[in-house]
Amino acid sequence: MDCPSEENIIRMKLDPLKQISSLSFNLQDRFLSVYHTDDVTPIEKSIAELNLNSILVSTEVVEEVHSSKSTDRKILWMVLIINFTFFLIEIVFGLISESMGLIADSLDMLADSFVYGMSLMVVSSSLLMKKRVAKISGYLQLTLAIIGFTEVLRRFLGIDLPPEFHTMIIVSVFALLGNALSLFLLQKSKNDEAHIRASKIFTSNDVIINLGVIAAGILVNYFHSNKPDLIIGTVVFLIVISGALRILKLSK
Repeated sequence: MDCPSEENIIRMKLDPLKQISSLSFNLQDRFLSVYHTDDVTPIEKSIAELNLNSILVSTEVVEEVHSSKSTDRKILWMVLIINFTFFLIEIVFGLISESMGLIADSLDMLADSFVYGMSLMVVSSSLLMKKRVAKISGYLQLTLAIIGFTEVLRRFLGIDLPPEFHTMIIVSVFALLGNALSLFLLQKSKNDEAHIRASKIFTSNDVIINLGVIAAGILVNYFHSNKPDLIIGTVVFLIVISGALRILKLSK
């Protein structure tokens, strides 16, 4: 067990076992703690079938399972609300200002909302439901990103006026603050499992994208051209497409 993909495999394998109440992964030390009731044999058998050279280190009785799931769920709900709110704000002002950078960033926010939503499903939904939601969100992201990318190409070939750079910069600054708050909340989680780590990575990337849109707005004003906006829009759309393809791969 040395990567998040193997963690995912183990989770899917153990998902049908109702006696498991909690899983705690330590990928760095290749160690898995399984909190369960009843006999450990079915758990051992299921893990052994994965051929990961696993061994049972020890078993012990605990009075209470210490879990941060409740805190993690609250944090994920908060960052989901923040991201979806800024998706709505950026898509509206992106359309008003005709900024492809803002529109692309709004779709990236929407994509992150899907990721946080799926993270919330990790412990509360069946494997089949997780895959269905992943597939729907993947196709939706892919469709929206392709439509946006097509519009970028049209504007590259056309003679459209530059977007309203004031709106680009102001909205992106607020989105940057929203992502910074999301990252701060995620850093408070002591959970090091894959879905929490993925959420931190996505949010860190969003901060960089926000800075890119702000820089594009400054360049739009400096050069009196829509090209900086279209370039940052292209980059973000490609990021969204790449993320959608990864999600679709995991949903199979």
